[in-house]
Amino acid sequence: MDTHLTKPAEPSTSDLGRRVRAARQAQDLTLETASRLCGVSRSTLSKVENGLMSPTFDVLQKIVLGLKIEIGELFGSTPKVSAGGRRALTRKDAGQRHAYRGYQMELLATDLAHKAMLPFRIRISAHTLDAFDDWGRHEGEEFLYVISGSVCLYSELYAPTHLNAGDSIYFDSRTGHAAVSTSDEDAEVLWMATSADIPQVAADSAKK
Repeated sequence: MDTHLTKPAEPSTSDLGRRVRAARQAQDLTLETASRLCGVSRSTLSKVENGLMSPTFDVLQKIVLGLKIEIGELFGSTPKVSAGGRRALTRKDAGQRHAYRGYQMELLATDLAHKAMLPFRIRISAHTLDAFDDWGRHEGEEFLYVISGSVCLYSELYAPTHLNAGDSIYFDSRTGHAAVSTSDEDAEVLWMATSADIPQVAADSAKK
């Protein structure tokens, strides 16, 4: 059974960039101000907006947090907020697509706002660390479950961890990390990260 991501093509980087620019302009923010709020360089933000760069998950998280928007908004979804009984159904191959160096990502449950977790289905096409410019790192925690193939998770603090189908690992996102496929084919994983807006959600809940 082929479980790889093969159906819809990813939205173009230019589409994502236009949505980032629209979110910034809707708040009357200059590139300089937005870059400071997001914690990314003006050059990086400009390249993302102009479709010249496919941002990493770390950069996406910073943009989402800095502009106070939902990650789904960058992929054409309109996330909904509900008081209780929340759920989000994502049919097979119906998630929002995003590709950057080494990873082909399918974002799941993008129609739900203020999620405690950000779930992804990812095909890892990187087979060596040379595919990455730097470690991935951001606030929060992550969980990785290998669906098919085999994976090696590299970390700043631990020895490389080899994972086969059915194995999983939970780790601190602030520790530099990167995952590569160690099988002949690309590996496929379920990857979950705590949302960038969890601290704000918790603060809002505490006020009620």
